[in-house]
Formats: sequence, C-alpha cells, structure tokens
Amino acid sequence: MTLPKEMNAVVIARPGGPDGLELQRHPLPACRDGEVLIRIAAAGVNGPDLAQRRGHYDPPPDASPLPGLEVAGEIAALGHGVSGRQLGDRVMALTNGGGYAEYVAVPAGQVLPVPANWTLEEAAALPETWFTITQTLVMRAGLEPGMTVLVHGAAGGIGGAAIQIATILGARAIGVVSSPAKADYARRLGAIATIDYTSEDIAVRALELTGGKGVDRVVDIIGGPMAERNIAACARGGHIVQVSTLDGATASISLRAIMAKQLTLSGSTLRPQTPAIKAAIAGRIRAELLPGLSQPGFVKPAITFFPMAAAADAHRAMEARSHLGKIVLVTAFGAAR
Repeated sequence: MTLPKEMNAVVIARPGGPDGLELQRHPLPACRDGEVLIRIAAAGVNGPDLAQRRGHYDPPPDASPLPGLEVAGEIAALGHGVSGRQLGDRVMALTNGGGYAEYVAVPAGQVLPVPANWTLEEAAALPETWFTITQTLVMRAGLEPGMTVLVHGAAGGIGGAAIQIATILGARAIGVVSSPAKADYARRLGAIATIDYTSEDIAVRALELTGGKGVDRVVDIIGGPMAERNIAACARGGHIVQVSTLDGATASISLRAIMAKQLTLSGSTLRPQTPAIKAAIAGRIRAELLPGLSQPGFVKPAITFFPMAAAADAHRAMEARSHLGKIVLVTAFGAAR
C-alpha cells in the first residue's frame, strides 16, 4: 500500500490540563528494523497518558514523544527482519508511545493478534493493562491456581484486567469498589465477591471472605493509606503488587507486620522495560490468556469511545473516575470500517 508522509496525531502542545492536547499534522513514524507499522483503528487511554500530559512521566529517550501506549489496527508495513507477520494482519500492540495517532511503529515482539470475536476498537482496550498485570501479578508475583487476589479499582482498566486474568488462570478475585454499580460490573467480569470501601473495612472483610486466612495476592493502584490495609488483609506469605499510586506515593507501614507475615511488596512500571521483557510478556499472554479471551462467552470490558480529535474530553472522563472499564480513542480509519 502507498503510505502517506504525514498523519493526524494528538500532541501535548502544553503540558498540564486536558486542553493542552491538540490534533495536529505529524510526520509518519519510520518503521525500523524489527518493527511493524500499524495503521491505527483505535487507541486505549491509560493513567500513564494522563501523567505524561501533566509533565510527570517523560517517555524514554528512544520512544515517541506522542502519548498513547496501546493500539489496535492493521499492519501497514514490515521492518527488516520481521517474520510471521503479513500486511493487513489485524493486530493489537503495546506501544512505546505514539498511540494517539493514525500510524505507529512498534517492535514486533510487542504485537499480538486480535482475539477472535473482538473488533479492533474493542481490542485497543487490552494491551496496556493486560501486559501490566501479566508482568506484575503473573510473572513477578507468581500467581497460581487456587490463590485469592484482592483487586483495588476493580471496575477500572487495571482492576478489570486483574480480575479476568486471575479468573482465566484459576485464581479467585475479590474486587474493591466504591458503588453497587461498580460491584455488579466487577462480578460480571468474574470477581467471586466485592468489598465496598466506602462502607466496609477492607481488611476485616477480606479476612471474612477467606475464612480468616487473608488474601494471597493484592493488586493495588491506590497507594497512600491503602498500603497499611493491604498488609492487614494479606495471608502469611502474601505478595502485594503496587502498580500505581492514585491516592498517594508515600505510606506509613509496619515493617514488623511485613516481617511477621513474610510478605513481599513489589512495584514496577511497564514503559521503561526492555523490548525483550515486553516480548516475553507478550509470549505469556499469547500462550496462556489469548485462548480465554477468544472464547465466545468471554465478558468484554465496558468501553467508552471518543473520536481521536476529542482526546481532551477522554482525559477529562478518565480523571473523573466515574466510568466503568476502559476509554478508547477511535481514528477516522476505525470509524469508517
């Protein structure tokens, strides 16, 4: 196919509020050795995008300065050395930036086929959160069948992915939510129970739900005072995975409690990981999770769609914390399909 020299892309014209996002003309990204060029149908919106827009999360030196860490679309070009891919393949991918655009170049190891029964616009909601949870909860924290996982933000993107990944792998998820509507949504995704933190003590309820044992794993996006509650909710030998700090980057915790319960607290961010690590994560998703995603009865996350040109409105919606599931931007190519 003949590729254009320029494309529409959302740029951070002024770091700070959502109004700093602007749709502009931008050069088409070069497709380097080992990369594929994807014509984007849709791009997911994630917390790191908001942090980058505010000026708090600079991209790595070799990454695109444009926001956007996950996309779905069709392969438009293949870089030298790429095998096993064809022009026109329907794919979803974890990007190194640049997803808020009409085209993006991505290392081939970070590209996965779109699951059966999913549209491109739906598939764009998967990569960033599923890579994050696969890396942290599955690969690093060693999630095993039969374990109980306490999932904060259970009605959001990260939380929803944690519930569904745990369920596919034979673990049991308990979702922490803030409303009956979010509790219902978390249960639809597969949570065996929910805890409403606005009216229930998280640690007390987690112990009740596990017969006094406590939970084996915790996925926390909240931080701050939640750290102490996570420790109290854990079983002996538990592992707390910290993937964000929405309510505070510092916490006062009891080191003696961590020692007494033999707990592990680990933290990680996805974007700075090497291409080899990201490819390894993609391999685990392909082997262990894609079959589950492709089942006819799989419950897809709730998705709110915005046109790419309305990226500022999408960021406002995400900051409001009232939506369920994921927020996705749709390009003109995606809308016309």
